[in-house]
Amino acid sequence: MTYKAFLIKYAEIAIKGKNRYLFEDALVSQMNHALKKVDGTFHIRKEQGRIYVEMEGEYDYDGAVEALQHVFGIVGICPVVLLEDEGFDVLAGEVIRYIDEVYPDKHFTFKVNARRARKNYPLESMEINAQMGERILEAFPETRVDVHKPQVMFNIEIRNQINVYSTVIPGPGGMPVGTNGKAMLLLSGGIDSPVAGYMIAKRGVTIDATYFHAPPYTSERAKQKVVDLAKIISKYTGPINLHVVNFTDIQLYIYEQCPHEELTIIMRRYMMKLAEHFAKENKCLGLITGESIGQVASQTMQSLAATNEVCTMPVYRPLIGFDKQEIVEISEKIDAYETSILPYEDCCTIFVAKHPVTKPSLNVIHNDERKLSEKIDALMQEAIDTVEVIHIEA
Repeated sequence: MTYKAFLIKYAEIAIKGKNRYLFEDALVSQMNHALKKVDGTFHIRKEQGRIYVEMEGEYDYDGAVEALQHVFGIVGICPVVLLEDEGFDVLAGEVIRYIDEVYPDKHFTFKVNARRARKNYPLESMEINAQMGERILEAFPETRVDVHKPQVMFNIEIRNQINVYSTVIPGPGGMPVGTNGKAMLLLSGGIDSPVAGYMIAKRGVTIDATYFHAPPYTSERAKQKVVDLAKIISKYTGPINLHVVNFTDIQLYIYEQCPHEELTIIMRRYMMKLAEHFAKENKCLGLITGESIGQVASQTMQSLAATNEVCTMPVYRPLIGFDKQEIVEISEKIDAYETSILPYEDCCTIFVAKHPVTKPSLNVIHNDERKLSEKIDALMQEAIDTVEVIHIEA
């Protein structure tokens, strides 16, 4: 069957009260953006708490579904038949025709689930359920009714037009991107940070990203890996401005001047300072990292506190209570895992101490950072001045 429309279901948006239209408009905008790259002509409209995508002529069904499955805010994509109200007999005939086309094998259990949003319809919901069930059984005797665990649920919504559908394709859920401000993601080539970007974008946050590159210790392939990861998550987050910061001189200077067991903590403190600089330039409201408590030495509670101290804006860590397997499962779900495990190291894995400190003292850190003198400020400014910004869009 060739569907000419999708009914789009959302969840949290429905409880936004008088501001709901703002979230609906943001969702429509994201859907339009996602469907731009799909073959076909699509028209999106809002009506009575519902959003419809209507297709004109031939179109790429699979491509349209895949695009919509990357739009945060959508919980269900329903291929739907839209009918004018010409009486119950005509409706029953259309439902029978729909079942005959969509389900060649009629050996299934079913339930009719009618909703009468238009109260002037002559039959109540329970009457529609009963009478439509009878018509289906008469037309297809091999079917059976099961009101508790049906194999197929036939949904009939009586609205300005009558909606008939039985398939609900899951969407990603969450809130439409752009409804909750903007944040800067510290993006590495690992598993965690792309998942953190995905998780925070799912709550409606627009994402930019900062990546710390350390040539020649990190290769161009390592940089391309991060670009590829940004492309993968941009399918969900929308366009990302990736700030590629040359971190080599800063990293070498810290390595020369500071105790090696504190290298990772001090290095991350300067990463946070640089990321915050670009975040403020881009009107971000916070930083995002992929840290999880206790996963590595730099992610103990004491280490996170030492890292946080240099920040003047909030640091959001959506994976803070996740274990590694939970993070890997999300990485696989968003198709980032295979790219994340490619063997191209980032700057965080090049200069790693044999015995990194796990409970850093801020007093000790401050004393060690004084050894860096004014030269570190010049190196930081050079990193800011030479940043490469790559606009990334899926």
